[in-house]
Amino acid sequence: MEGTVIRNTGSAYLVEPDGGGSPVECKIKGKFRLKGIRTTNPVAVGDRVVFNMQTDNTAYITEIAPRRNYIIRRASNLSKEAHIIAANLDQVFLIATLAHPLTSTTFIDRFLSTAEAYRIPATLVINKIDLLQGDPEAQELLEGVCYLYRSIGYPVVPVSAETGEGIDILRERLAGKITLLSGNSGVGKSTLINALIPGLDLRTAAISAMHDTGMHTTTFSEMYPLPGQDGGYIIDTPGVKGFGTIDYDPHEVGHFFPEIFRQSASCRYGDCTHTHEPGCAVRRAVDDHRISASRYASYLSILEDSSPEKYRKPF
Repeated sequence: MEGTVIRNTGSAYLVEPDGGGSPVECKIKGKFRLKGIRTTNPVAVGDRVVFNMQTDNTAYITEIAPRRNYIIRRASNLSKEAHIIAANLDQVFLIATLAHPLTSTTFIDRFLSTAEAYRIPATLVINKIDLLQGDPEAQELLEGVCYLYRSIGYPVVPVSAETGEGIDILRERLAGKITLLSGNSGVGKSTLINALIPGLDLRTAAISAMHDTGMHTTTFSEMYPLPGQDGGYIIDTPGVKGFGTIDYDPHEVGHFFPEIFRQSASCRYGDCTHTHEPGCAVRRAVDDHRISASRYASYLSILEDSSPEKYRKPF
């Protein structure tokens, strides 16, 4: 039998069979590897799989169909393992906030670069804009972030899950597509999904007043069908604190920053790393403020990730 993985609890997988019928809880049988990379979850939500029912009514996933794409991140700072967040996506929505908590541009850039690496269209969704009202500095920050990422070419949608502002725009962009929603803990992902899918009632939690961070309310990844005749699915995932990149060639990192890639065509050397080489058009563009200093800093941080020394376990 064939189907799609719609939930991953870590120890079991819920598979929706093709052609309808009740989802089947499955375990895995055999070893599944991804380009030789060790992964903490060999099967991800969104995977197309083959599964077999046993005589005792247990079921096992025996085969994963080739993935057309996926979003992957390094599992931890001292690990060579990776975690596949979701697979077979039409698009990704990165949920960020500019207050309570503040999402760093480094996190945003790392996520967007990964989406670029696997050719998945990405939208930046800035939630909790209601918290910025009445604060001129906060409004200026919102306008600056929107301008930065729109000027690069990314769609940016400011929303408020509390007031409903921007929710209809999200519904239009989600219709008929499989969309991953990801972001730091506390950015209001579950509240947004509750607004988009009435009656779902995902659990939400308050932000820590001491640390201005969110608690994990989503403990496993799951795919939810969207209401309406156009269909589509949302994949909800646990919030992530950091986004370690993996499987990048240092000479290709600039390809995943659209504005850096455009400027690199004017570099003196074809294999320029944009760090020290003479005649580097990218560094010149940073100096001239044609490339954001924050984006360039994020680019350098990913180059550091690519160093074989960074994630070497201590003795």
